[in-house]
Amino acid sequence: MIEAYSAIADDADFDATDGYTSGHGMTTGAFLPGPQTTLRQRVQCSGIGLHSGKQVSLALSPAAAGTGIRFQRTDMSGEAAWIEARWDNVIDTRLCTVIGNSHGAYVGTVEHLMAALAAAGVDNVIVELDSAEPPAMDGSSAPFLFLIECAGVVTVQAPRAMLHIRKAVRVSDGEKFVALEPCAYPELDVEIVFENPLIGQQRTHMALSGMRFKGELSRARTFGFAHEVEYMRQNGLALGGSLDNAVVVDGDSVLNPDGLRYHDEFVRHKALDAVGDLYLAGGPIVGRYVGHQAGHKLNNLVLRALFEDSSAYTWVDSEPAVANAGMPLQVSA
Repeated sequence: MIEAYSAIADDADFDATDGYTSGHGMTTGAFLPGPQTTLRQRVQCSGIGLHSGKQVSLALSPAAAGTGIRFQRTDMSGEAAWIEARWDNVIDTRLCTVIGNSHGAYVGTVEHLMAALAAAGVDNVIVELDSAEPPAMDGSSAPFLFLIECAGVVTVQAPRAMLHIRKAVRVSDGEKFVALEPCAYPELDVEIVFENPLIGQQRTHMALSGMRFKGELSRARTFGFAHEVEYMRQNGLALGGSLDNAVVVDGDSVLNPDGLRYHDEFVRHKALDAVGDLYLAGGPIVGRYVGHQAGHKLNNLVLRALFEDSSAYTWVDSEPAVANAGMPLQVSA
């Protein structure tokens, strides 16, 4: 499916003093200490918005150290157009993660792009959009990773801040819960339970790295149930949804002609969502994420609970590379 999307990289390279990496070298630098990064050059794509059903243009542009991830609504002007991708800017989590600003501007369904940026180790980028959501692409993070690979990633001379979990925090909603726990490395433990016979109970548990995300999570697509489609569309939702950008389940069958990409694609997509939602913390998390029947709401609530307790976390600046400045991190995935 990735080949079906066109990515256009601008000719003008970003003026960075550091080296360039892509592909394997790019993803091995994710979730690890080291220098901050940005894109080597601007890259763009277009597609249909999942909920709006409208054609959307997206561009990713290089940004200076310390910028973080900022969305710019190019259909708006001035300060109102800018939205920082942060946990405290999340304004809705009902069907996706929506971020907004004090001017009333918002961007929805940011989690798949955020997950790709996390897995590529991108710290600083401007996300330009001419609508209120990114293109759905194929419903996964894989096309966004491809887009980032087309742009390439460069290091900049500033340390990456790593968020270390020092004390467990947990939020719950009935049987559903999310916890962040101390761990020496990033780790995911995600479990889902559905009454649907095709999905049932699924669990994925892994030490998180960029390469593992790319190989084991990135292609997992968003999913829904056939009986919900008409209701959602009557309420102005999922107007751009189709078998091209979502897995649709009808009873014990998958309606997509090509079937599933992983035997447990459903729980893998929930893990993908968690990676994207957690990247709204403002940097990579060193700790264990445990999610049981969780979703965007609990993912955001656990970050809010974490930052309410200053004893539960510590930001640690990585030592900026000096002798090997500009060289991709050579770490096994």
